[in-house]
Amino acid sequence: MATTTPPPADAPARPSTPGALFVAQVAPLLAVAAVVALALSTLSGAATFARLGLPDPGPVTVYALPVVRAVSQMAAASTVGFLMLAAFFTPPASSGWLSADGYRAVRVASWSAAAWSAAALLMIPLSAADAYGRPVSQMLDARVLSVAVTGIEGTTSWALTALIALVALGVTRFVLGWGAAVVGLGVALAGLLPLALTGHSAGGSDHDVATNSLLLHVLAAAVWVGGLAAVVTHLVAGGRHPALAARRFSAVALVCWVVLALSGVLNVLVRISPADLLTSTYGVLVLVKALALVALGAFGAWHRRHALPGIEAGSTAAMIRFGGLEVLLMAATMGVAVALGRTPPPAAPAPEPTRIEALVGYAVDEPLTVAGLLTQSRFDLLFGTLALVLAGLYVTGVRRLRARGDAWPVGRTLSWLLGCLALLIATSSGIGRYAPVTFSVHMGQHMILNMLVPILLVLGGPVTLLLRALPPAGAGAPPGPREWVLAAVHSPVARVLTQPLVALALFVGSFYALYFSGLFDVALESHWAHIAMNIHFLLVGLIFFWPIVGIDPSPRQLPPIGRLGLLFVAIPLHAFFGIAVMSSATVIGAGFYQQLEMPWVDRLADQTTGGGLAWATGELPMLIVLIALLVQWSRADERTARRDDRRADRDGDRDLNAYNAMLKSLATTGRPAPAETAEETSEPRAVPGDEDAPADLGRRRH
Repeated sequence: MATTTPPPADAPARPSTPGALFVAQVAPLLAVAAVVALALSTLSGAATFARLGLPDPGPVTVYALPVVRAVSQMAAASTVGFLMLAAFFTPPASSGWLSADGYRAVRVASWSAAAWSAAALLMIPLSAADAYGRPVSQMLDARVLSVAVTGIEGTTSWALTALIALVALGVTRFVLGWGAAVVGLGVALAGLLPLALTGHSAGGSDHDVATNSLLLHVLAAAVWVGGLAAVVTHLVAGGRHPALAARRFSAVALVCWVVLALSGVLNVLVRISPADLLTSTYGVLVLVKALALVALGAFGAWHRRHALPGIEAGSTAAMIRFGGLEVLLMAATMGVAVALGRTPPPAAPAPEPTRIEALVGYAVDEPLTVAGLLTQSRFDLLFGTLALVLAGLYVTGVRRLRARGDAWPVGRTLSWLLGCLALLIATSSGIGRYAPVTFSVHMGQHMILNMLVPILLVLGGPVTLLLRALPPAGAGAPPGPREWVLAAVHSPVARVLTQPLVALALFVGSFYALYFSGLFDVALESHWAHIAMNIHFLLVGLIFFWPIVGIDPSPRQLPPIGRLGLLFVAIPLHAFFGIAVMSSATVIGAGFYQQLEMPWVDRLADQTTGGGLAWATGELPMLIVLIALLVQWSRADERTARRDDRRADRDGDRDLNAYNAMLKSLATTGRPAPAETAEETSEPRAVPGDEDAPADLGRRRH
């Protein structure tokens, strides 16, 4: 009779199937978390109307709005998390298609995107009813709803969210390859932006800092919550490479925790005073959320210390139990976040913000001077932080190379750090402070972001540094960050964007399309539009200058004459734009600038100055590019000559001997020697594989 060895006494009991394990351990926690989150948000929403005496939109809106909003947030986080699992936490097949684990994650993301889309669509009439204080049934009329979508910021944000969620749903229904999963993840992250850029943080004084911090907060929370849910599901479903998924998520979770903590503190300090933490409902909710965040950090530290070694050893039970508890805390934290969104901050004792503070986010009292540009600094939470992080990562990569004995050119490091410094100055000095209120400084800022910063950054060779600093995955191993960088550089998107005509149209056409179409007038009204403009000009500059002067190999390798030609086409087109701005008799963005009530600014003269800056400041970066291009051209010529010399040494000057035989035949017979004669008088053939080095026989001969 066969006998079986009993499991150890301390071995965790495991259900017979992964699905049973999920139902037994994780699903109840998620159900309890959902009840806690919805109860917190619903009770807070119901109390708001009674306490503030706002128009009651009816019980359907009062109780359904926070529930639907919470469902939307959870579905959005789930979409992000499972797409992240498919793209980065589970390796694709060797062919580039998604593995079975990745495809299963995309299917879950598809269902999450469907729920996200439905909830966001429901939020459109609910948010309109909430804003108007009327029953939701009155908002279902198409004419009323169309007015609400275009006239109420919150309803507009939900409409945009629904649209992006539908796009994410469409993408996830057709994802089969790794690259498409990355695109879907980008779309899902973009769907979080409309709501993050509106709400309590988007109005009043210091709303620029509050909105930027909330944006980082929302993105980090969605990545953390969704990533954890996806990884736990992957483990309980018996997915492959569990240790890899847990290890990569652990690194992402640490970054998210730091971002959540710092952005949360900044957002709270902008909106309330420390005394309000214990004397207001909003402050108490903030403390509850902070305690939950501290608990999550403690769980993360415990996870790194205990769970990861167990998973790498093949045990998943401890990670599942830990993950379930963390999901519970995270869902409860999301419920508190919904409650915060439904609870207005306590009234500040400070005076009402001025018109400039309400429109821009801060006061601008002093006239524009050179000294003010140097001293009136205001740190930009997004771009200032980006500049510091980019500089730190680059220095870390250089130190890693030097630690193993590899050299890295000092000039590249200096160029990169100067580019980061230029980015910091353009966004966080007096330039960043005065750019939203004066056209000339705004134009100067965009010239720096569009031309100077990209040139300095591409001369730093960041992709080459990454490829040398990051370890390769190895044969048969799952692809890692180094392979992701290579895939991005050689992706179809990169090839299209770096096509010379496309890059030129984006680089030059963006200015004409923005400032002469009325789009700039609309963009001035919104903080998110300022962020979008800065990101656009920075990225377009990188796309244009990368194939022209970049150290890193680009998908489109242009010959030197092609690079010069592209540069010389861009220079006059850019100059014509500056001249057109200077010659315009109509103030661009006049409606917004009039609201600022700044009598010390002559708007038309300031616009003329801005056009002159666009014309003049473009010359210096172009000169830098021209010098760098000539230097690179010269060095490439020297490398080609050295390559030819090495080939000649290997093949015994075969090509030179053939050339001399041809000259001798011309001198004696008046016609070139036959090919076979040249073959006979030459030395042994060149080594195969050197045919890519162009011959330069003239240099060798002299």
